[in-house]
Amino acid sequence: MARRLRYQVATSLDGYIAGPQDEFDWIIMDPDIDFAALYAQFDTAVMGRKTFLVTLQQGGTGEMPGLDVVVFSHTLGPDDYPAVSIVNIDPVEHVRSLKAKPGKDIWLFGGGELFRTLLAAGLVDTVEAAVVPVLLGDGIPMLPTTASRTRLTLSHYRLYPKSGIVLLEYTVR
Repeated sequence: MARRLRYQVATSLDGYIAGPQDEFDWIIMDPDIDFAALYAQFDTAVMGRKTFLVTLQQGGTGEMPGLDVVVFSHTLGPDDYPAVSIVNIDPVEHVRSLKAKPGKDIWLFGGGELFRTLLAAGLVDTVEAAVVPVLLGDGIPMLPTTASRTRLTLSHYRLYPKSGIVLLEYTVR
């Protein structure tokens, strides 16, 4: 099976992946979500600079257990963040080369702008939105408005009754 790029992200019901101040305290942790099984599906995570900096605000180094983390940035220095790979080249070409290599699926981790870029290049294989039952009203959209129309096919869904989270998995057509 070919290596897939999967945009897997938590989103509010009104389509935001973070609040107006980049906050994500509205994301509920459901005890029935098996995060170990989730992480085991991937060997690489890719994200943009803004998403990476938000992860650092949590006090970590940007590492994700068992995953190679690739951060796309023209401003961050690779030597400043040794726990991850800072890539200063075109994300489209780099992700294309990652997909061509053998390995597990690649997790497109947050970042609406990177999602838009990779979707427009035809590199995103699935959109997997964990819809959290909250309306934020404002914030960072799952997909910035300059994106073009993309057809999706529902391939899987799951309700987590304890939290009300609905996982919707779509294949990009």
